[in-house]
Amino acid sequence: MRRRILLLSVGMTTLVVLAFAVPLVILLRTTTASEAKDKALYRAETVAYYVGDRNHTADDITAYIDGLKDGPGRISVRMPDGTTLGDPPPGGVPKPKSMPADDYEGDGDDKGPPKLGDADYRDVNGGIAVDVAVDNPAGPASVCVYLTADELYDGLVPRLLILIGGSLLVLLLSIVGAELVSRRLARPLEETASTAERLAAGDMDARAPTTGPAEVAKVGSALNGLADRIDEVIAVEREAVADLSHRLRTPLTALRLQVEAMPDRERAEELNTQVTSLERTLTAVISAARRPQREGRVPHCDAVEVTRARAAFWEPLFEDQGRELALDLPTTPAMVRSSAEDLAAALDALVENVVAHTPDGTPAHITLTRDASHIHITIADEGPGIPLGAGERGRSDRGSTGLGLDIARRYAESTGGNLTIHRNQVELTLASS
Repeated sequence: MRRRILLLSVGMTTLVVLAFAVPLVILLRTTTASEAKDKALYRAETVAYYVGDRNHTADDITAYIDGLKDGPGRISVRMPDGTTLGDPPPGGVPKPKSMPADDYEGDGDDKGPPKLGDADYRDVNGGIAVDVAVDNPAGPASVCVYLTADELYDGLVPRLLILIGGSLLVLLLSIVGAELVSRRLARPLEETASTAERLAAGDMDARAPTTGPAEVAKVGSALNGLADRIDEVIAVEREAVADLSHRLRTPLTALRLQVEAMPDRERAEELNTQVTSLERTLTAVISAARRPQREGRVPHCDAVEVTRARAAFWEPLFEDQGRELALDLPTTPAMVRSSAEDLAAALDALVENVVAHTPDGTPAHITLTRDASHIHITIADEGPGIPLGAGERGRSDRGSTGLGLDIARRYAESTGGNLTIHRNQVELTLASS
């Protein structure tokens, strides 16, 4: 969204800048040319007054023109006799127009400035020539100031640079403004999305921010209300399951007493085994229902510590059977989304599988590694290997494969991971927290 807002702002600002910049460029070009024409006309009239003075000879006029070469434009004069002084433009200086009769003094005295005609403008090779007729004692003369294209638009580039700089500044301010607005809009939305992801992962304590624009704050408040409702529903459901499990203990105890009072001891022992299994199931249900009160909605544990503890538990048995149990664990904690009890049960099932299905003296190796989002626990041995398809075949009435693999597989999947079975090793992949 931030990118779209930024692109929209830049696009609209660019259109507005272009809408104003194009006419301004045309205006600046016209203004620059007009100013250059005015300057050329002023120079032409200045030279014309000098040429119209009866006291100035052709040599004086030539010297005067040479003294003005440092200024813009090429100055030339067509004298009444047709000779041209100075540096004429391409095509030369046109013949001066006859001066109107009323433009002459007509009083016989030589006092006052010479009479000038109207200025004529001619396009010459992309430039412009300004012609001014002047009354001279020998007849009408013509003064020409020629500006090349570069001289005509001299000074336009700095003005264009100022215009471009102003346009870029406006565009930059637009980008900064769009970035500030998009951040104000996007940041609460990103935090709300992050909260939704945490809720989906099982973290029922996550709450979205209720700041920012009213619409975004309303979304955050609605998500928080939904999270509170989900939390209440889960709590009520688990309390109901735990309460029901506790209620079943009383008739279960009575049933155990009746089984023990049966005269048929073999039948009583068989029923007692079933009652014990049922009692363990009820205990597991109660433990799972009460777990959020002990560990929070999403349980966590240190896989390194649990693995080290289970290895210490199995080490005496390994020593009695002449086995070596090697550990390769990191020194820093590796937190996973699981309770320590469940992880310990899965590890026990896998280690017990090694003990039960490999000869005495067979060594085992437990390795724990991690990547960006998962923890990998590998249990390897040097025994005959796990039969192909052992994770799917041979289920008993208790839902087990007989190799402890089904227990570990279901546990890994419940935590968002998986179990990978190889010939001589089993890899337990768990989601890190």
